[in-house]
Amino acid sequence: MNTPVCDFVRNYAGSDPVRLHMPGHKGRAFLGCEAWDMTEIDGADTLYLPRGIIRESEQNASRLFGCETFYSAEGSSLCIRAMLYLAMRHTGIRRVLAGRNAHRTLLTAAALLDLDLRWLAPQPEEGYCACTVTAQTLERALQKEPVGAVYITSPDYYGSITDIAALSAVCRRYGALLLVDNAHGAYLHFLPQPCHPADLGADLCCDSAHKTLPVLTGGAYLHLGSAVRDALSPCVKDAMALFGSTSPSYLILQSLDNANVYLETFRQKLAAFLPKTAALKAELQSAGFTLCGAEPLKITIRAADCGYTGDALAGMLAAQSVFCEMHDAEHLVAMLTPENSDADLRRFSDALRSVPKRDAIARETPPFRAPQIVCSVRQALFSPAETLPVEQCVGRVCALPPAACPPCVPIVLSGERIDGQAAQMLLSYGVTECSVMRETHGE
Repeated sequence: MNTPVCDFVRNYAGSDPVRLHMPGHKGRAFLGCEAWDMTEIDGADTLYLPRGIIRESEQNASRLFGCETFYSAEGSSLCIRAMLYLAMRHTGIRRVLAGRNAHRTLLTAAALLDLDLRWLAPQPEEGYCACTVTAQTLERALQKEPVGAVYITSPDYYGSITDIAALSAVCRRYGALLLVDNAHGAYLHFLPQPCHPADLGADLCCDSAHKTLPVLTGGAYLHLGSAVRDALSPCVKDAMALFGSTSPSYLILQSLDNANVYLETFRQKLAAFLPKTAALKAELQSAGFTLCGAEPLKITIRAADCGYTGDALAGMLAAQSVFCEMHDAEHLVAMLTPENSDADLRRFSDALRSVPKRDAIARETPPFRAPQIVCSVRQALFSPAETLPVEQCVGRVCALPPAACPPCVPIVLSGERIDGQAAQMLLSYGVTECSVMRETHGE
């Protein structure tokens, strides 16, 4: 596998160039990576109008993933905005049906595109990061009103994976495009049994390559499914350019380009690593830890079952220099890749098993009930707002929802009225302030 972007930049940096172009560091080593940091000079191609080395590199990635693949140097957030724009443009319908555990980017994209968002609610016992959507649930929702697209997050932050093939079949029957935020699942195509959304019938999906592949933070992919490839392929770059920076990071682009070489043998490397993760999960379960989620490279521990909050458990591990991806009041989430060594896995297991066992704690999380929708996401986000303590927000309409990253999944959504139960849930997850629409005279 060739690496045209990396080769161009290295050849350029090695030619002792006079850099009369951006960036302003001129290749001098302030951090150490500046010699390979450049801009779209002659020969370097252009991300949103590629005709040379970037196009060649994206074609390499497309062959590896088995679908048409495009690069993002601004994470899955850029891909999500582009996917929604493409779906609206293709179907002519602004209504989108989405799982409620969506990343906040869905809300900001809906505001920019003036989308009509309708929500698939989680089960009452599920946390705010989860939202189980079955084919039957989806079909019932689609029978009520036509939508242009269905938007699903899979895998979610806890490692649960949705049956994308089943949802795709339902969407086909109702003429809706299936969009999947697969930010955590770039590796799924390379499993012994590939289960990437593009393999299972999704029309558009995005991967945050940096989450599970050796790619710099911000590197991501947008994939087109075969059913929409001919119609949407000519529009993808324009869609991404609509929301993306005109100065994409060439460090990130080189990282995506270089990942193609890695992906050539990744299937074998992943196959060799999977038994290690399975053994680690079995070891932790034998030690009394409750695990949840089916994602093979994610270990999600239900902390309350061993007598702690996820936050407390994370703090105890951090004291031993073991740092996990995410923790909240109920869960601790660790993300693994084949780049984790055997020593990494052993230190993680030893640190967890050194935690003193305690009786399980019963945590009373308020059951989920969707708040009343008062106005559109766009109206809520573009209206004057103020930030108040959560206790003072009861009865007010949420503007920009609080959503810490990770997981950046809002508990209350823009345009919803915050009732007492919603306020209680916000407080139970440590949210103390919220942005609400300013009240107008006579409201």
